[in-house]
Amino acid sequence: MRYVAAYLLAVLGGNESPTSKDLKKILDSVGIETDDERMNKVISELNGKNIEDVIAQGNGKLASMPAGGAVAVSAGGGSAAPAAAAAPAAGEYEWRGTLTGQHWFSVLN
Repeated sequence: MRYVAAYLLAVLGGNESPTSKDLKKILDSVGIETDDERMNKVISELNGKNIEDVIAQGNGKLASMPAGGAVAVSAGGGSAAPAAAAAPAAGEYEWRGTLTGQHWFSVLN
């Protein structure tokens, strides 16, 4: 992720085709060590691509992924009454939905 972030920073700074030297300079400026193999992999995957298009494609893929929280449904026999939902313990988080594309939670007390 650090290499992608450095690549994006370089592109935002006006460098349309950052090199490993550019990314290394960015990462060194904040004290992050680099792995040349991983850094070169990111560069080879992103080099020559329009970053806005890559981000848009990634957002589309993320939108199609399930966000978890699915409820398992039991196909049990003829039980008398459905069990009541257990209340969350103090300090747990409760899902509150989506607000402008960002997920948010609230603390239950």
